[in-house]
Amino acid sequence: MSAKGTLDLTIAIPKGALFDDAVRRLRSAGVDVPEDAGRKLTSVDAHGTRVLFVRPADVPAYVEFGAADCGIVGADVLWETELSVCELSDLGFGACRLVVAARREDRYHEGAQLPTFLRIATKFEKSAEAYFAERDLPVQIIKLNGAVELSPIVGLADLIVDLVATGNTLRAHDLVIIDEIASSTARFVVNPVRFRAKYPAIMRLLGRLDPTLGT
Repeated sequence: MSAKGTLDLTIAIPKGALFDDAVRRLRSAGVDVPEDAGRKLTSVDAHGTRVLFVRPADVPAYVEFGAADCGIVGADVLWETELSVCELSDLGFGACRLVVAARREDRYHEGAQLPTFLRIATKFEKSAEAYFAERDLPVQIIKLNGAVELSPIVGLADLIVDLVATGNTLRAHDLVIIDEIASSTARFVVNPVRFRAKYPAIMRLLGRLDPTLGT
C-alpha cells in the first residue's frame, strides 16, 4: 500500500505510558516516527506525515482545535475532558483500570462500613464524582496530581481513585482494590471537521493502525 495515504496528516501522540506502543503501531503503519523522541516536540517523515509529541492530557485539545488532524490517547483522558473529539477506534494497547482503593487495614474490601462522608484523593475528578454520585455517597474530592497512594497512608483521604495496570504500586503501599470503575485502552480520535476533509487519508491510516478494521 502506498505511503501517500498519510500525506499531510498531523498526528498527536502522548508522551508517557502509551508512547512506546503508539510509536510501534505508527511505525508498523508506515509512519517514520522516532522511537525515542527525546526533547523533540514534533517530527515529519519523508511522506509529509507530521507527529506531535505532547502530554497525554493535551492530546484532545490539539485534535479539537485542529492543530492535529487525529491522535492517540488513553480513554482515561477522554473521560476527564469536555473537549469535542470523535473517537473512531479502540486500538487495544495500554490496558489499565480505573479503580477505587483503600488501606488494607481498613478492611473496606471485606465489607467494613465506609465513613458517612468520604474524602477521595484522585486526579480523575469527573470519573470519581460520577461514580460516587451514582451510589448516593457524599464525598469530598481532593485533587492531587502526584502519587495518590500516599494520601490514605497519611490520613489525607479515606479512598483513592486511580489507574492501575499491574497493581504493583498499590501492593507496595499495602492498598487494596475495593471496586473497578472502568477499563481504559488507547483510542484513535479525530477532529470532526478534518475527518470530513481528509477522510481517505485518515481511514487509510486507521486501517493500518487497527487491523480489525481492514484497509
